[in-house]
Amino acid sequence: MRVLVAGLGNMGRSHALALHNHPDVQIVGLVNRSVVPLSDGLETYPLLTTFEQGLALRPDLVCIATYSDSHAEYAIKAMEAGAHVFIEKPLATTVEDAKKVIAKAQELNRKLVVGYVLRHHPSWVRLIKEARDLGGPYVFRMNLNQQSDGPTWDTHKALMNTTSPIVDCGVHYVDVMCQITDAKPVRVQGMGLRLSDEIAPDMYNYGQFQVIFEDGSVGWYEAGWGPMMSETAFFVKDVVSPAGSVSITDGNKGKSDDVDGHTKVGSILVHKPCGDHLIDMPDEPGHQQLCDAEQAFMITAIQQDMDLSRHMRDAVLSLQICLAADDAIRSGKTVHLGDL
Repeated sequence: MRVLVAGLGNMGRSHALALHNHPDVQIVGLVNRSVVPLSDGLETYPLLTTFEQGLALRPDLVCIATYSDSHAEYAIKAMEAGAHVFIEKPLATTVEDAKKVIAKAQELNRKLVVGYVLRHHPSWVRLIKEARDLGGPYVFRMNLNQQSDGPTWDTHKALMNTTSPIVDCGVHYVDVMCQITDAKPVRVQGMGLRLSDEIAPDMYNYGQFQVIFEDGSVGWYEAGWGPMMSETAFFVKDVVSPAGSVSITDGNKGKSDDVDGHTKVGSILVHKPCGDHLIDMPDEPGHQQLCDAEQAFMITAIQQDMDLSRHMRDAVLSLQICLAADDAIRSGKTVHLGDL
């Protein structure tokens, strides 16, 4: 399978390595706007500066790990050029564009997988199962704050040129909420604050929102980026129901901007009135192993002609909730989601 990788930041390099090591893949080119040092075998591939140069190589699969504002355009171009697409989250920067990408995949019968890494993490799959076994309605308490400085803060500032923290990271955890409750979201409200003069005047680097679901479930998500963020309680993952609760309890997560720590579970505490049960999750996959799993899923989806309709629909739903939250923060008003 001929594969093109576009974008060689942290995620792009990891996806490129996963594809480099996959037995059924031949990487035909890597695309990045600037020349970057490469290693671990990636230096052997052609390094191109434009996406169009990459598509001219006629790839069967395009992996898109560029900044969010190019996602929808690149995905549609790739599919029109005959390729299937793996795309990092978020799928697009607007719901309209996300729906256009889905429509193009359906029109041309292309496989489209969005990089929701938690769907490939055995510990998160177990957490979702344990929460569903309790039964709803649910309270979801989730956050991911990152105290970032130096190159990491530079990356966050670049991301905030197109995407707020609650959208960029929030889609993962809203997707978890939606998998647990299966109920339609009804309305979203939120608040946010610009805590740095180093970002655009119309952007905020701290945000929090609440989403209410049709079954009565309620969800809370918080995300903040920057050198001013606290390292205390930066990673909260709780699901509460009338029958009890399920929580990630691992307290040794390292620094808040450690990518491996963002998916790490360590152990899951299931609490019920009759007592507590601690589920250890040893040998969890690291960041690279999760990227390997995502690309393996992508290749299998193509080879086995898997039906990805639910996957694509879920990707739009979680994005729609997070973008509604962004709108609520900017407008100061509750956003009613209507018929999703």
